Amino acid sequence: MQEYVENVLAPRLRGDGGWVEFVDCKDGVMTLVFRGECSKCHILDRCTRWMEEKIEQQFGEKVKIQAVRRKPYFWDVK
Repeated sequence: MQEYVENVLAPRLRGDGGWVEFVDCKDGVMTLVFRGECSKCHILDRCTRWMEEKIEQQFGEKVKIQAVRRKPYFWDVK
């Protein structure tokens, strides 16, 4: 699952200036950290639903994505 997120889904987000990091997948809940443009996106919930659909199509498993937003550290530097 981690390879699929990093090698298939993540590159599609990078095209829009965001990136995603796989953290964990337990009991049907996948935790992903969203950074860059994804960390401030107003439609992140649509993106996570899309990712859930792609994972179900590819693996036949239903997962719920828990999105954690993190700004890059340099956005806080003044």
